[in-house]
Amino acid sequence: MSPNTPSEPSGRERREFYRITVHLPICIQVAADDTEAELTEQSVNLSAGGIGVMVTASYEPGEVLALTLLLPDQVRFTSSIEVLRLDPLPLLIGTYRLHARFVGMTTQNRELLVRYILRFQRDHLQEHYSA
Repeated sequence: MSPNTPSEPSGRERREFYRITVHLPICIQVAADDTEAELTEQSVNLSAGGIGVMVTASYEPGEVLALTLLLPDQVRFTSSIEVLRLDPLPLLIGTYRLHARFVGMTTQNRELLVRYILRFQRDHLQEHYSA
């Protein structure tokens, strides 16, 4: 398989990817919107299979959105995500927890994301367990 061939992990495979929660600059917008939106830093639950994040816009399951993340070293990561579900947050009116999976992601982009996640995990472990 070519490194630029999109691959779609199954639900079971998405759950096998290591997940981290990290603060990153992020932008989510409707896929058809090609305006350059502003990145805002927020807490993101991230794996090579998908993302969980708080949003204030309402989306429909199955809707495809454009995601941009700014990884460390100013690496810009873009991908399409498909909304799996949107859970309203009862204490924050008009705010939702978005659960989405990556769609059409190239193997090269998935490997970039996996490398970032592993690097974050390594740095976190060194910070907390080194003498």
